[in-house]
Amino acid sequence: MNDRSNFIAMFVLAAGIVALGGSIVTGEVFNHERPEKMGYPIAGVVEEGAAAAVAEKPIEFYLASADAAKGADVFKKCAACHNAEKGGANALGPNIYGVLGDAIGKGRGFAWSDALGGKGGNWDWTSLGAWLHSPKAFAAGTKMTFAGLSDPQERANVIAYLNSKSDAPKPLPSAPKEDPKAAAGAPVGDAKAAAEAKNGAGAQKAPNTAVLTEQQAAIGGSKNVGGEGAAKLTGPKGVATK
Repeated sequence: MNDRSNFIAMFVLAAGIVALGGSIVTGEVFNHERPEKMGYPIAGVVEEGAAAAVAEKPIEFYLASADAAKGADVFKKCAACHNAEKGGANALGPNIYGVLGDAIGKGRGFAWSDALGGKGGNWDWTSLGAWLHSPKAFAAGTKMTFAGLSDPQERANVIAYLNSKSDAPKPLPSAPKEDPKAAAGAPVGDAKAAAEAKNGAGAQKAPNTAVLTEQQAAIGGSKNVGGEGAAKLTGPKGVATK
């Protein structure tokens, strides 16, 4: 009886060892790393936030309704590195009082990075908007560590605030007008195509079709041709008139 029990115990133990080994081998063979992006792309479905990025308007559109007071609140994120007061000292970043119209990456007694110093041009609405959106994208290699502001209205508010911190603030731009042809779906600048679309040019004329007389229609099996628009019989030979 003891030999039988020992045999059963050994059999169960061996089966457990085989099952454990099999699971380890299977795990190694079919091991897959976690994908970087979960889920599967579906054709025709736009990822949330992608449409908003595509539809973003020029910064002048947002500046037309910008609020400098709200920009001052957002600028608190920047105050650890920047001073926007007249005569203020440079810190980790330069003093940016009166920055609009100033040369990009030049002067102010600050050690600018080569990336920003080599950009050229002056700070205006567009360049400030691009810089605040993504400093690294605006000037690859910049020492600026701030990631940027994704909300275009927040960027416009900050620009309005910086504009107010100047001896001669500039009037904020009005929203640019949309091209009516672009809004209607016609390519911008394609005046000929727009005119043809408006006047119906290019439409194909339907080919002339003979009008059957009642007698001819009856012979052909279509007896329902009649009414004011149908041709009338004038004689036994089926000569038609209107």
